[in-house]
Amino acid sequence: MIKKHLITCSVMFVLVVISVLAVSNTSAKKPAVIASTRPTKFIFTEANPTDDYSFANEAIPVNDKRVDRKLRRTLIQHDYHTIQSNILQVKAEKLFPIIEPILKAYGIPDDFKYIPLVESGLCCGKSPKGALGIWQFMPGTARTYGLKVGHGRDERLSVIKSTVAACKYIKELYGQFNSWTLAAAAYNNGEIKLQHQINKQNEDNYFRMHLNHETGVYVYKLIAMKEIISKPASYGYKVAYTAAIPTQWMAYN
Repeated sequence: MIKKHLITCSVMFVLVVISVLAVSNTSAKKPAVIASTRPTKFIFTEANPTDDYSFANEAIPVNDKRVDRKLRRTLIQHDYHTIQSNILQVKAEKLFPIIEPILKAYGIPDDFKYIPLVESGLCCGKSPKGALGIWQFMPGTARTYGLKVGHGRDERLSVIKSTVAACKYIKELYGQFNSWTLAAAAYNNGEIKLQHQINKQNEDNYFRMHLNHETGVYVYKLIAMKEIISKPASYGYKVAYTAAIPTQWMAYN
């Protein structure tokens, strides 16, 4: 009886050991199972640190962690998962053929065609401050560069005439700052304010300057627009569809 009892105990002991090992083994595997079921974060196929980004052929120092971080954040803010619309591609497809030859005629880099996308989304709505048209000209600035504003006529609504005026203004800004990147920043912030910051900070590199938030991300937004328009599929966008240009955009042309 004692012998049988010892055999029974031995068998039970072996079974207990096997059970403990099985439970331990299962527990060890659980973290791997949980990790594998986590949703994968959306990753850009184009937005890599080694990619070459530029604005008007002026290189973007993406090797600078601060610059790289701001650029990545801006690209995410403009991807299809955030915007959920192809409207920018549609409007660009219709208006870029009008804007591009005018920029070329005035010697302005092609990348400046993205300013209307950032300034107004290629819409002609009036801003709270009174800026109007795809280039968002204030009345005084518009008149300075040859646009008629007033007496029932507002040439800021003309794609052709407002683009010509924008080219004159941008060329003047480049002549002052000798940098297309700074010219773009000045278009947003005004040449007087930007020059003041250059003097105050003793710095004339846009990417190393500390500017107000709107101007500080302005060129990054232009680069983001360039990316999503030239490589839409890389940022989740679908093929753009065709739509007519609103008649008010062609006024006074």
